[in-house]
Amino acid sequence: MEIRKKREEFELDYLSDYAAKSRETRGRRKPEKPCDIRTDFQRDRDRIIHSKAFRRLKHKTQVFISPEGDHYRTRLTHTLEVSQIARTIARALMLNEDLTEGIALGHDLGHTPFGHAGEEALDSICRGGFSHNEQSLRVVDFLEVRKGKKGLNLTYEVRDGILNHTGDKLPETMEGKIVRIADRIAYINHDIDDALRAGIIKKEELPVESINILGDNHSERIDTMVKDMINSSLNKTEILRDPVIEKATNNLREFLFDMVYIGSLAKKEESKAQRLINSLYEYYQENADEIPEEFKLKEESSNLDQMVIDYIAGMSDRYAINRGRDLLIPSPWVLKN
Repeated sequence: MEIRKKREEFELDYLSDYAAKSRETRGRRKPEKPCDIRTDFQRDRDRIIHSKAFRRLKHKTQVFISPEGDHYRTRLTHTLEVSQIARTIARALMLNEDLTEGIALGHDLGHTPFGHAGEEALDSICRGGFSHNEQSLRVVDFLEVRKGKKGLNLTYEVRDGILNHTGDKLPETMEGKIVRIADRIAYINHDIDDALRAGIIKKEELPVESINILGDNHSERIDTMVKDMINSSLNKTEILRDPVIEKATNNLREFLFDMVYIGSLAKKEESKAQRLINSLYEYYQENADEIPEEFKLKEESSNLDQMVIDYIAGMSDRYAINRGRDLLIPSPWVLKN
């Protein structure tokens, strides 16, 4: 018997009734022959890990733009922390860990350089608006190249989880709903950790009510939030949280917006980053021939605005900075003999 089929039977026999089963996937946009070894959700996870967009996350901002210290989070380490938290919850609830991991690893592939400052800049100049979750789906559907073809051709369930990890619409699967909350658990806790390390906030400034409920340190708070999700959701048809824990978590998030995300020293470079994004957008609107071929989709070759957005959104922080330096800052003229 093929290894894949054994795994599919294991899922049917042992996973929760509420888990998404890889054998019952709603399929890919283009049908493919199944793998002998991996389930469809395992293949999706692997395709994401091997993508260029995934590798670029290591040089994209989480909170601090191009931080000098080795221990500050980047968009890649954020993604890995989301994956770890989400997988722990999915495993405890006997849900599909492979699907959960695939969604978690792909959820931020479309994030811009310079974090949410870059996202806000593109949203303000893009004619139809810009959101990183929609761009993440665009990355896996069109922009990544696999075996010489555009798109990773992922399953419906992974694509749904990526698209709806944020925004008004909830994912259709329990696994996608886990990732949606795990994303918030991860960034609230690691952004506090980074802000403390950077001296942006002090430990005694953290809201006492939330700390008393959630825990005095990084590890305790994650442990409390994760165990609450597991205990509240066990044998339930939805992913739930205790209202007290949820309120304490939301209070910490509000604290971060007040003390870190808006107006702090950590964000002092954001206005420069947004001006750079705007300048690059204007430059490539006038010099579209300099956009790499991989961003020129045949079916959208006439949509210049989309090509420019795709190219800029895919840049890492340092690549965008280097492009700005090369394209927008004049070099001194040197007389050659």
